[in-house]
Amino acid sequence: MNPDDLDPVWRALANPLRRRMLDYLKEGPLTTSELTERFPDHTRFAVMQHLKVLEEGNLVVPRRSGRKRFNHLNPVPIQQISDRWISRYQRDWAEALVDLKGKLESEQPSKDQARETS
Repeated sequence: MNPDDLDPVWRALANPLRRRMLDYLKEGPLTTSELTERFPDHTRFAVMQHLKVLEEGNLVVPRRSGRKRFNHLNPVPIQQISDRWISRYQRDWAEALVDLKGKLESEQPSKDQARETS
């Protein structure tokens, strides 16, 4: 995967309102009207614009049923970010912390050595 392929996902996640939308959709699909009701300070148009950005990032997949549009969370792009940016570095950090712990423990005098010097 080309790292630039994740640019639309990062753009979508950059906005706190869109992240809150994803939190609501984590509980299950919501219609656009139901989602709009959860953001009383925003117009339906504003919510739809944010949904468009989430769709461009492939984080939301819309499905129509009659006149209703159901918005479904797609967690795959978030997993791709985790695989690309978190998991890869997490292993290095964990190994560095284990090494540091080992060095610190080896530098501390043992209890027996501490008693001998007292």
